Amino acid sequence: MTVSSAPGKVYLFGEHAVVYGEPAVPCAIERRATVTVERRDDDHVRVRASDLSLNGFTVEYAGSTDDRPDVDVPAPLVEAAMGYIDAAVEQARDAADAPGVGFDITVESEIPLGAGLGSSAAVTVAGIDAATRALGAPLSAEAVADRAYRAESMVQDGQASRADTFCSAVGGAVRIEGDDCRAIETPNLPFVVGFDGGAGDTGELVAGVRALKSEYGFADDTVTAIGDIVRTGERLLDPEVDTDADTLVELGRLMDFNHGLLEALGVSSRSLDSMVWAAREAGAHGAKLTGAGGGGCIVALDPTPETLTALRFTPGCDEAFRAELATDGVRRLE
Repeated sequence: MTVSSAPGKVYLFGEHAVVYGEPAVPCAIERRATVTVERRDDDHVRVRASDLSLNGFTVEYAGSTDDRPDVDVPAPLVEAAMGYIDAAVEQARDAADAPGVGFDITVESEIPLGAGLGSSAAVTVAGIDAATRALGAPLSAEAVADRAYRAESMVQDGQASRADTFCSAVGGAVRIEGDDCRAIETPNLPFVVGFDGGAGDTGELVAGVRALKSEYGFADDTVTAIGDIVRTGERLLDPEVDTDADTLVELGRLMDFNHGLLEALGVSSRSLDSMVWAAREAGAHGAKLTGAGGGGCIVALDPTPETLTALRFTPGCDEAFRAELATDGVRRLE
């Protein structure tokens, strides 16, 4: 039996624009997916994923992920959750040159599915790491990240970015621009996350932005402007710079700009906007949606307890919590 865990993430800046080669800065957070793998004597795959939950969603199937479970949640989320696990298995088999091997897999996750916190990347990263180790073919964190990116690309019809999987595999804060992925040092960032209890359809949201870019020049300019925000913001992330009030204020202003541009691209929602404004009115230095949007999570910068308290009393906010930076990426537990 092998057990691996991998963290979720929030985007400080850059989601959606990163798909088009602009830079992004995601940060791993200490909310994790844990995958346990045991090799079978046959070529079947059996997966129990009772903690991949959204409104009671439980995946349990055997033999083939073509057998869709009968659950009362949006079909794309079910198919994606199963697809990521299936793709992780295929990547592990390929890496170990073991095409016919079977597994018993258990997935436990603290990361809400489809909420913009990188649940799919965390499950894929942890799954590939645990499965390759079960086959006696362990990979480096960077190789796991590359395999996980390939898996996500398969599920997302080639529209995936390397950002989520690289961040989950190596941990900490990372800078992504095209195929250039590297860890960066950051000062302490006081993240607060608000979750509306829902989820957006990543594929649909990415396709919507793509359609806007192709139809309107100003939408293309908006994506470029998000990249400019990232380039401005990363200069403030020098580890030699203290996170004093002035630094946090400037980072927060950039987060606010970033959210406004994402809203203009049509990927925000009423619940996300309500949480963003609740955080700002509580005194957060800045707040924005994180991830694909359409529902899910926002992230705010606030070292005080005020934003956390305000979000907990905001209509439409299902959960709020402080998110510590996960300095470790994939962890090998057994």
